[in-house]
This record gives sequence, structure tokens and C-alpha cells, in this order.
Amino acid sequence: MSGQKTVTPSVDGLAALIKAAGTGGPEGGGRRGLPPVHLWNPPFGGDLDIRIARDGSWYHEGGRIRRMEMVRLFSSILKLEGGKYFLVTPVEKVGITVDDVPFVAVDFTVEGAGEAQVVRFVTQVGDEVVAGADHPIRLQGGDSDAPSPYVMVRDGLEALIDRKSFYRLVDLGCHNDGWFGLWSAGAFFALMPSAAME
Repeated sequence: MSGQKTVTPSVDGLAALIKAAGTGGPEGGGRRGLPPVHLWNPPFGGDLDIRIARDGSWYHEGGRIRRMEMVRLFSSILKLEGGKYFLVTPVEKVGITVDDVPFVAVDFTVEGAGEAQVVRFVTQVGDEVVAGADHPIRLQGGDSDAPSPYVMVRDGLEALIDRKSFYRLVDLGCHNDGWFGLWSAGAFFALMPSAAME
């Protein structure tokens, strides 16, 4: 994030951020207890040396954050604004680096079949989301590069669907109006032209 100051937080600074993040309380606006970050618009406090790798791992100053409780807490205060990612509390907003998208969908379950099918994803931090009109699946790339599938988790924050899950999704796919794709919660997600499957 060029042109913005970099903050080197102390252990106390990270602890304060974590404590402030916990002030969201259970009233997550119908978001399963997530803090209401969509209501918070604090001043920008600089950039933190925190990075989310493409595989969903979190790093601080080059070292991997291995405490899953901390990763889950930080993931609950993520916000996307103007194409940039921030950790947001009621009192401060700090920029972080995200290599691709912040979440990885590591598994899913299926109920029903055909147009009545419902696909529920779970991310590496435990978020659950049902693919549907409000949580679409999209496929990016696929010509020279391997295609990258994504599902919307919340508020513009997406999850990369991991390879094993994507292969399982393809097995559930079908053809509809000239497209190969997937049904979930009454919505059809076109992944590629049917002709490309021939």
C-alpha cells in the first residue's frame, strides 16, 4: 500500500487491537455473532505488517501466526474498502496485505439434488456460507492458467475454493442453457460454456 505509513506494532499494540476487536459483542447484525464492522468507520492508523497468503495462512512480520484463535479473531474484523483490506475496530482502521482473497473454502456439504441442491462451504477460519444469490460462486482464469474458483463469504470478502473441493464441485455440475455449472439455493452458477467440456 504505497504512500501510506507503516506501523510496527508492539505486542501491546496487537493486544490492544485484539481487545478492541472483541468489543463488537454478539450483535453482529444477523452475522452469527461477527462484530458489526460494516458500521465502523474509524480513522486510518497506518499499515500493519500482516499478510494473508493465498493458502489462507496469516503472517506477522514474516512469521506465521499459528494461534488459530487469533487468526479467527482478526478474520472477524476484516473489511474491504476501495479494493484494499483493513482490520477495523471501533477506534482504528489499519491496512494489511492480502495475496489473493482472505479466505479459503476448505470443505463443503451438499443437501438435495438438481435445482433443489444446497451447497454449504466452510472456510479455514470456520465461517460457513451457503452458495446462492447473495453468496455467488465465480470462476476466474482457465485459458493458460488453472481456473481459480471463488465463493463470496461476506461484504465483498471472498474465499478461494481449494482444489479438492473444486474437483468435488465439478462432479456435482450439470449443463444448463449452454453452460456447465452448479446449482445451489435456487441459483445456477455458470462456470464454463458447455462446448468447452466436449
